[in-house]
Amino acid sequence: MKKLILLLLITTSFLVSAQQQYAIEKDIHYYPDAVNKSDKYIDSQCTLDIYYPKNSKNFATIIWFHGGGLTGGNKEIPNALLEKGFAIIGVGYRLSPKVKAAACIDDAAAAIAWSFQHIADYGGRADMIFLSGHSAGAYLTMMVGLNKEYLAKYDLDANRIAGNIAFSGQTITHFTIRKERGIKDIQPLIDEYAPLYFVRPDAPPLVLITGDPEKELLGRYEENAYLWRMMKLAGHKRTTIYKLEGFDHGTMVEPAFPLLIKEVNTLTKEIIKTT
Repeated sequence: MKKLILLLLITTSFLVSAQQQYAIEKDIHYYPDAVNKSDKYIDSQCTLDIYYPKNSKNFATIIWFHGGGLTGGNKEIPNALLEKGFAIIGVGYRLSPKVKAAACIDDAAAAIAWSFQHIADYGGRADMIFLSGHSAGAYLTMMVGLNKEYLAKYDLDANRIAGNIAFSGQTITHFTIRKERGIKDIQPLIDEYAPLYFVRPDAPPLVLITGDPEKELLGRYEENAYLWRMMKLAGHKRTTIYKLEGFDHGTMVEPAFPLLIKEVNTLTKEIIKTT
């Protein structure tokens, strides 16, 4: 009987997955036309791709920022997040040294604002938008999620973000910004370009995921552990930290995706219950 029930569950899950179709739209500009026309680099770099369930309503959305040290990488929609019932928005942004690294944060905020303004057009709920990314992408999610000034420029409250799930992001001032100032990788700095600078108790749920402390890039685990502690001391009730033993900065990404999916599903259920 148990085997029969398990078979029925698997079959049902497969049929639901098979029935759900997905679409993708690519290279959507998230800055206004006037900005794109006045800046060739913004026009070429600041676009996003959106992957979403067709003929579906009220789904959650994950905005995904790629890694690359704020100096490289391209927008992406991770395979591990496909066909999970929610939309994925892969964001491209300007890169150092063509611009100062701080411009990357401005681009992230603009893409997030676009998502809040347009996700309903695709069937998604604006109160179920999550931010995530790896490395530099995680740094961007935390900067925009914790420093409310970036989204305030678009008349958006950062607390409307449903959750921030950061994969091995810097919580001190990013090393590329420090490099622009002539500061070495191992010289820490916490200023207005550090997520740690904006610890606050009322922030959206924050999930911090890193690799093994002995294998991670620089002091990445320790930075995240310190942010976790400071958020807790500040009175934030929903900061969680995961340490993936045995995985380095690059290989921690794949085992982190199931945690991202789990957190999004958990928080989404909570939001639905309260609305």
